[in-house]
Amino acid sequence: MRALQADGVSQRRACQLVDCTRSTLHYRRQRPDEEPIAARMRELAAERPRWGWRRLLILIRRDKIDVGERRFRRIYRELGLKVRPRRKQHVRYLRGNAIAPVHAPNERWSLDFMHDTLAGGRKIRTLMVIDDFTRECLAIAVSTSFSSKAVIRVLEAIEFDNG
Repeated sequence: MRALQADGVSQRRACQLVDCTRSTLHYRRQRPDEEPIAARMRELAAERPRWGWRRLLILIRRDKIDVGERRFRRIYRELGLKVRPRRKQHVRYLRGNAIAPVHAPNERWSLDFMHDTLAGGRKIRTLMVIDDFTRECLAIAVSTSFSSKAVIRVLEAIEFDNG
């Protein structure tokens, strides 16, 4: 409006030209008191650190505090509230009972099944039996599939060789 006044047009005339009242020209918006909303928001965020603004807004509205979503989000940002990340859970490498150490050969064996695909697309599977004390591979069996009877046959063959 000041630019129009410099050219010699009064405020009254300029407002008539754009069809608005002079009271809107001098209007200064008065924000309502947001401290009750902010205080309650801080309390709820402290109680529930994993809840975001949407859930907090629901709780605020349940407390009969009338607040719009945009205003609520603005206050939420101004307070610097964020959903705090979850604490990492430490991985327990030993689940259940700890495995006892081995003191002699043939005290405990480990079985491992592996699979691979040949160039022609055919799948093969291998069964490896390893002595846990000596780390010696006692048997490697290769087949297209292993039934329980085939596994028992391999284990019995090792038992007879070592027995």
